[in-house]
Amino acid sequence: MKTIKYFIIGVLFLSFNYSNAQVSVNVNIGNPPAWGPVGYTDVRYYYLPDLETYYDINTSNYVYLNNGRWIRARSLPSAYRNYDLYSEYKVVLTDYRGERPYDNFKNHKVKYAKGYKGKPQKTIGQKPGNGNNKSGKEKGHHDNGHGGKGKH
Repeated sequence: MKTIKYFIIGVLFLSFNYSNAQVSVNVNIGNPPAWGPVGYTDVRYYYLPDLETYYDINTSNYVYLNNGRWIRARSLPSAYRNYDLYSEYKVVLTDYRGERPYDNFKNHKVKYAKGYKGKPQKTIGQKPGNGNNKSGKEKGHHDNGHGGKGKH
C-alpha cells in the first residue's frame, strides 16, 4: 500500500514539474538589434523619440507613420536611413504587449518628445567602426557605419 502512495505522489510531483516547464516558455521570437539597449530581454518594442518611430523586435520591423498610415518595414524611411541608432536614445516599452504600439503614439510623442534622454544606455553590440557609445551623449556624425551624413 505504501508503494502505491509513493508512486502516486511521484507521478503527481513529476506532472507538476512538467506543467511548470510548459508555462515558462519565452514568447519573445526575435533577437534585439545590436543597437538596442542592454538589459531588456522580455520586451517587444522600442520607441525612437527622435524619429517618432517604433521598432518591433519580434519581426525586426520599424513601425512609422507614412501619409497618415502606420507602415511596417525592414528599414527606416529614406530620410532616416543613415540615422545613428547606436547613439540615439531608445525608449523601451516594458508595459506594452499588443500588436499596435502606435495606439499610444499621442502619449509617447508628448512624454518622449524629440531630443528626449532618459538614463544612459549601453548598446547590446558595438557600433561598427567606432566602438560602443555607452552614454548616448555623443552627437555629430550620424552614419550608422555606412558613411554619409544623417539627420540630427
